[in-house]
Amino acid sequence: MTVHGAYRGIARDDLSHLNSAGRPVAAFYRANLPRVGLDDVATAATGVMCSVALYLHEGDTITNLTFTSGATAAGTPTNQFAALYDPSGALMAQSADKLTEAWAADTVKTFALATPQRITRSGVYWAALSVAATTVPTLVGTVGAKPVLTGEGNLSQTSGSSLTGTAPATIATPAFKRAVPLVIAT
Repeated sequence: MTVHGAYRGIARDDLSHLNSAGRPVAAFYRANLPRVGLDDVATAATGVMCSVALYLHEGDTITNLTFTSGATAAGTPTNQFAALYDPSGALMAQSADKLTEAWAADTVKTFALATPQRITRSGVYWAALSVAATTVPTLVGTVGAKPVLTGEGNLSQTSGSSLTGTAPATIATPAFKRAVPLVIAT
């Protein structure tokens, strides 16, 4: 039990209408990490998908997934997509392939899902990103530990290989990943 009781999300998400200065935040969003204590993390090799746990609430409608590059820009990208997976790891929707679009260092990139997804059951979903490039960008994120207790899940995981512009139908054979990138769902 945490100080938040049985609540498993980020308390800031439910208080997103306020920030530390008491000013209103203009948009709905969900995030997997707070925006403090983050650093530059390497998330996946070229053509490998990295998916992170993201708690979503019943009634949320997710239209975009946003990631922020770290100190390393994408070098000669050929494919870039984001996708949203349900708690079982089945594909719900993916973005268009951004192909060779530049992704500079320390730059926010938003991927619009092909179809907005209305969440029908609260739980842990998977926000995924795959970049095929000669140099895969690092992302703003943190470092997480492997699951310790029975029933715990990964905070971040990799799957697939040689992916191009199409998200796999399922997250097959996920492998624990220590690097946990920040994702913001709107």
